Amino acid sequence: MVKPLRIGVIGVGYLGRIHARIYARMPEIELVAVVDTDTTVAHTIADELGCEAATEPSALIGRVDAVSVVVPTSLHEMVARPYLDAGIHVMLEKPIAVSVEQGRRIIDSATHGGVILQIGHLERFNSGFRVLAERVHSPRFIEVHRLGAFVERATDVDVVTDLMIHDIDIVLHLVHSQLRSVAAVGTAVITEQVDIANARLEFCNGAVANITASRVSDKRFRRIRVFSDGCYHALDFTNQQIDIVKPGIAEEGVRFPPMLHESLQVEAAKPLDVELEHFIQTIRSGGQPTVGGEEGLAALAVVERVIQEMKT
Repeated sequence: MVKPLRIGVIGVGYLGRIHARIYARMPEIELVAVVDTDTTVAHTIADELGCEAATEPSALIGRVDAVSVVVPTSLHEMVARPYLDAGIHVMLEKPIAVSVEQGRRIIDSATHGGVILQIGHLERFNSGFRVLAERVHSPRFIEVHRLGAFVERATDVDVVTDLMIHDIDIVLHLVHSQLRSVAAVGTAVITEQVDIANARLEFCNGAVANITASRVSDKRFRRIRVFSDGCYHALDFTNQQIDIVKPGIAEEGVRFPPMLHESLQVEAAKPLDVELEHFIQTIRSGGQPTVGGEEGLAALAVVERVIQEMKT
């Protein structure tokens, strides 16, 4: 019989309570407690899920095998490092930290503690993207649009840190090359932070990515297009359809081959469920997470470059 993993969730706001609910219905998982500085919130979620409630971020050290840390980014280092230093596995929501320096210290704590550090770049667990990533080789040009209507959430950070970071991580995963240059523009529309931004990333192998993110659009639109040698793939993140265009075989006497069109409908799965299941599996197997600390840090480093380019 497999020994249940003892799990806690630190921060049970909108996203954290979803983490807690997913863990609560997982087999061979014991949700020990939820933690939130808001006593009412902590007890409400704890009563719903039949676990303990606590208000101190460090309250579960020594009592759990792993935690999800779902607190504001400014608190990531303060909350996550004591757990990592204590040998407790951590699922840390993105971005890894507010700065590369803080992110490096978090990674060092995970290394020192000999534990799993997984960063919550959710789109890596999108069913359609996982199929796309298996099919795409040596991309030459990538275009990504992530547009959404305004909501009063995460308005303390800019749209690059909040949304574009998802697609920066995706692009870095697809393009296996060092980043050569960054150009970016952005502007505030509703908040005091940048609400819509565009970044152009050029890599040493010649690949180029053009990324647009907006949280002030009138409709939701999330799509990636990848142009490779002799092939084109496009994924709609919402409906999980992949469109593929590639040349066929030219008929005798015809100069150019016909263009063949194909569509794949990928069976959708809830990305957060898949992500947390992967976290648990990685702990049990002792393997490496799909998005570890170094991947999270690489995405954050590009975010910092994009923000600096917008300022200049």
